[in-house]
Amino acid sequence: MAAVESIPSTTGQGQQILVSLVEKPVVPPVKRLSVTTQEDATVPSSSSRHVITSQSQPLPYAATQMSISPPPSLLRSDGKRREKLYKVLVIGDIGVGKTSVVKRYVHRFFSQQYRATIGVDFALKIINWDQNTVIRLQLWDIAGQERFGHMTRVYYKDAVGAFIVFDTTRGATFDAVAKWKKDLDQKVELPDGKLVPCVLLGNKCDQPRDSQTPEGTRMDQFLKENEFSGFFETSAKENIGIDQAARFLLSKIIENDSPVPQELDKDRLRLDGTGPIGRTSTQEPNNCSC
Repeated sequence: MAAVESIPSTTGQGQQILVSLVEKPVVPPVKRLSVTTQEDATVPSSSSRHVITSQSQPLPYAATQMSISPPPSLLRSDGKRREKLYKVLVIGDIGVGKTSVVKRYVHRFFSQQYRATIGVDFALKIINWDQNTVIRLQLWDIAGQERFGHMTRVYYKDAVGAFIVFDTTRGATFDAVAKWKKDLDQKVELPDGKLVPCVLLGNKCDQPRDSQTPEGTRMDQFLKENEFSGFFETSAKENIGIDQAARFLLSKIIENDSPVPQELDKDRLRLDGTGPIGRTSTQEPNNCSC
């Protein structure tokens, strides 16, 4: 509100009057904004910045990263995103580096400090898989202690892939891999009844290898016998092999991510007379004549 002040004054005839002085309000200068759009999940380059003006004081980081519209690289030809949500397990004996692998992959971070996982930890990574597909990857980092073994059925539910991790510097952790794989295969499967794709990770490959850990043809035979999808040597500390292993597992998951094929049920006809009704291979034929 403008300030008002009254002062005494005298007219030419000697009469005293009050004169009110009104201070004109000061209009603050208009701040001009700088807005940045993002083409993908990476830090935007200078070519993707659309600057309105940049004469005023810069905005906070959160404001400058405001998204105006979905990035064109994530849109399908019909203008809609195609998003996939996948749950992937990370299991193995205690101390093999499961949590470190997850942190390296999701947060690009490694810590020498060790903290045992209690029950289960979760992490989410959003991946621009291709021009039309965004993957939301849920990683379930499950504790390796035996006292949590009775909970694995609950943790495994709805998983579509898994990593089993062992420590290449401790042969005993590799001996437990077959037990973890058997537990996984008994408690979770894909909607079509197949085993979930599982990749074996030999972590801490940057350190001297235990002579009891198989490699070469022995490892190939082990992978075949236990139906692993693949094997990668990794190092969370040195960031070796983790991204490659994750992309390989995701490619296997996507291969399996298709509708269950339908079979024609000759005992059931459509009311419009167009032919038999399709049913999935998991459905039993209905012999009801009604």
